[in-house]
Amino acid sequence: MAIEEIETIAVMVSDGKKAKKWYTDKLGFEIKSDEEHWIVVAPKGSKTGIHLCIDGQLEPGNQGIVLKADGIEKTCQELKQKGVEFTRELGKSEWDENLRYAIFKDPDGNEFWLMPKED
Repeated sequence: MAIEEIETIAVMVSDGKKAKKWYTDKLGFEIKSDEEHWIVVAPKGSKTGIHLCIDGQLEPGNQGIVLKADGIEKTCQELKQKGVEFTRELGKSEWDENLRYAIFKDPDGNEFWLMPKED
């Protein structure tokens, strides 16, 4: 067996149009697919996308999804200026003092980890 990449990861959202607008306006993601229930957004140039899965049964919280950014301090500032709410400010991790991360959430309460891009 040779599984080689992940195409999409589903994140449950209450309103597809509202979620699509938030991910594109706030995070600067591009729309990869937009067909009724199948909306996929991703960072520009990314092979892996987030499927905004419309469902009324939301369980907001930590999705275990890690996003990486060059210039993490500037990225956090820019996201805050756009109104993105952070549930954990950028700081050292509890398990490795050399690693820093922040956590933010989308309008449905789904949380995403933001870590510095490694060289």
